[in-house]
Amino acid sequence: MTDAALAERDGGTAWRRIADELAEAIARGEYHPGDTLPASVALAERYGVHRHTVRQAFRHLADQGLVTVARGRGTQVTAPRVPYPIGRRVSMRANFGKLGIVGTSRVLSAAMEEGAAEACVALGLKTGTPLWRVEGLSLGDGVPMGTGVHWLSVERFPDFDRAFREAGASMTAAFRAYGIEDYVRLSTRLTARLADEREAELLQIAPEAAVMVSTAVDALPDLTPIHLVSSVFAGERMEMVIEPFRD
Repeated sequence: MTDAALAERDGGTAWRRIADELAEAIARGEYHPGDTLPASVALAERYGVHRHTVRQAFRHLADQGLVTVARGRGTQVTAPRVPYPIGRRVSMRANFGKLGIVGTSRVLSAAMEEGAAEACVALGLKTGTPLWRVEGLSLGDGVPMGTGVHWLSVERFPDFDRAFREAGASMTAAFRAYGIEDYVRLSTRLTARLADEREAELLQIAPEAAVMVSTAVDALPDLTPIHLVSSVFAGERMEMVIEPFRD
C-alpha cells in the first residue's frame, strides 16, 4: 500500500500508522527490551512506502521512549524508563529497592585535589580548599544507569576514599561512618545534552545518545552543605520526577 493510500485509509500520515502498529506490537510483547525491530528496508517493502517514511516512524517511537535508534545497531526496543524521584531526600539505591531493582555502585577513581571555585562555592568553602574528587558508576540490576563525580571537604571527611569503598560506594552508608545519619537535598539543577565518548562507554549507550545531567548539593538537616555531585544519567533508561514535598 502506498503512502497516500495509507494516509487516506487511516485519516493520518503513513509514518504514524506504521509507528502505531509497531507500538502496539511492542505493547503485546511481540518485541521485548533489547530486541531489534525489522530493518527500514523490510518495513518499507511490507507497507509499500519509502524508507524515509519508516525512518520517520522510528523517530516518532524514539521520541516516545519506546526505541533507540543507533547507527550500526539498528532500532532497538527500550525497557521502560526507571523513575528517579527528586525531593527533600534523594537516594538512588533506596528508590531502586522500592521498585524491586537491585542497585549497586562502583568506585572508578578517588583522589584529593585543590578545590575549584565552582565546587568550593557550592560547598560554602574558600576557593582552593582541599576536596575529595570521587567518581562512581551506578547500576540497576547490573545495567549502567548513571555516572557521577562527587566533591567533599577533605577536612570534614578524612580518609573518605577508604570509607566510600568500604561502604560499597553508597554515599548514605559512607556518611554514617562520620556520624551523619540524615541529610537533605539542598538543590538540584537539571540539564540535557549528548553523551561524550567516555560517558557512552561507561553507560553502554550509543555515542552521542541523550543524557540528563544533574548537579546537586546535599546538606545536613541544618542546611550546611556537605556534598556536591555532578551526575550523568542515560536518558533512555532514567526519568527524573520532581517531588518537592517528598521526604
